[in-house]
This record gives sequence, C-alpha cells and structure tokens, in this order.
Amino acid sequence: MYSGWITDIEGLKIGHSTNDQAMTGCTVVLCEEGAVGGVEVRGGAPGTRETDLLRAGCLVEKIHAVVLAGGSAFGLDAACGVMHFLEGKGVGFDTAGFKVPIVCAAVLFDLSTGDGRVRPDAAMGYEACFAAKSGPAEQGRVGAGAGATVGKALGPTYAMYGGIGMASISLQCGAKVAAVMAVNALGDVIDYQTGSILAGAIDNTTGKFLDSREILKSSCAWKMVGGNTVIGVVATDAKLGSAQANRLAAMGQNGLALSIRPAHTLMDGDTVFALATGRVEADIHAVFAAAQEAAAMAIANAVSCV
Repeated sequence: MYSGWITDIEGLKIGHSTNDQAMTGCTVVLCEEGAVGGVEVRGGAPGTRETDLLRAGCLVEKIHAVVLAGGSAFGLDAACGVMHFLEGKGVGFDTAGFKVPIVCAAVLFDLSTGDGRVRPDAAMGYEACFAAKSGPAEQGRVGAGAGATVGKALGPTYAMYGGIGMASISLQCGAKVAAVMAVNALGDVIDYQTGSILAGAIDNTTGKFLDSREILKSSCAWKMVGGNTVIGVVATDAKLGSAQANRLAAMGQNGLALSIRPAHTLMDGDTVFALATGRVEADIHAVFAAAQEAAAMAIANAVSCV
C-alpha cells in the first residue's frame, strides 16, 4: 500500500456514509475555507454537478466541497445534504443576503451491485459531512466505494470488488499533493510501477487475471457491459489559479490512465476534481507531476484495502 491521505492537505476533511446492506454510499471532501477548484471529465458516461462553473474565467473560483457518490444519477442528491450542512455553518459564496455553498459532485454506477432501490440521498450527504474529519480515514469498500467493482469486460461473473483509496506526496519545495479515488472501472487496475494487474477480470476457476484490454479488442463484449466510472479528487496546498487547477485535474486523469486499463471508455464516466488551498508557494511543474502519481497511488490503495 502507498501512504498518505487526502487530509494531509491542511484545511481538508473527509467523511463517508455507507449503507453496507445496500452496498452503496457517498464520500465528501470538505474545504470549508474555500479552495480554487478545477475539473477534468474524460469518460463517455459522466454523472456530475457544478462542473461548468469550474471553467477558467467563470465568476466563482472557490468551492467548499466535493461529493463522490454511488447510485448513478440518483446519487447526485447527496450534494443537497452537503449544502444544508455547510449552510448551517455559515459557509458559502456571498450573495445578496445569503451564503450559497458551492458543492461539486460526481457519481458512479453501483445499482446492480447491491440493492439498487437504495441510493445515496441528502441524508447520507449530511451524515458524511457530520462524520468528516481531518485525520486518517477508512479506505476500501466504504462511502462511494461501497458497491464499486472492476474488471467487467466479461460481465459481473468475472469482476472483482473495487473501492475508495487515498495517497499523498510531499514535495521538496514544501508543498503537498494528495488524492482520493473511488474505483468502479470497466477495465483492470494496474500497478503503475510494475505494470502488473492488481484487480480486474478474473478466471474464478484458475484464479488468474484475464486482460480486459485484450478481451475488448478481441470480442464485442463491450456491448454487454455498463455501469462503470472512476471518480475522485486531487488536492494540493500550493497556490494555483483557476486554469492551473483545471490542469491539476487533468494530471489526475493522467494518473487514472496509468492505473486503469483500458481507461476513459464510452462506458465509463471518469471525472476528477482538483482543489488548491493556496497555502504554499510551489513550482507548478512539480505539483502537476506529483498529481499524476498521487492519483495512481490512490487507485492502487482503493483495491488493496478491499
């Protein structure tokens, strides 16, 4: 396992809400003081909220929370609970007489894993906020990773459980970069350092991994699979502008491509958010390089903790 947590970035908290019986849940990353946000969507089937406002040049630059949830599009409701929690604490973007919390979200499809009639809702979002803390947090099959699976090129019979994982990197310049990733990929999870498969499509008779990329290249199996997506957050305490935060999210997607084979398919909704708290002056090239690695490490931890 790789070391570190998303909360190694000062000012961030993380909390999970999990329904073990229904095998679904949500995870919230809170940045109550506000952080410059960015996003990169590369999957062909995303489910998201408040991504347009993260484009460089828009009015609102700082966001207050990111929600990662199961439940497919139904799970976006969890963000409403996060808004209520933050509003109660007086956190939000100043408007005429009100503070409006800026809460971004992305969802993954886990409806067919457990009880698909139960989805993350506003109550679960609020619960995740209430549970949020600044220290180490549980990884594996919790929160948004509770119903995650990977390696579905031949359908659920050959798939393995995914999960949610975290990792962080400290740079010589004094900045830190961290990631949290909920892994529910169509493809296999790869150790980015060795190229070996950590989790994915598996032959239950022999216990040997099958290569999802080769499966898809040699058949029409992709027509029979759906309900995937890797979603996550890459964060840093470095000072970044809006355009740079969006580039940070793109580097997080590069880490996803290192660790998921194949990645960014039409059947995945791969979405990575970025948060920059702006506490440290740092070389952006070092930060970007670390973001790619931190995302890859978090993905490995997501399946190693299952």
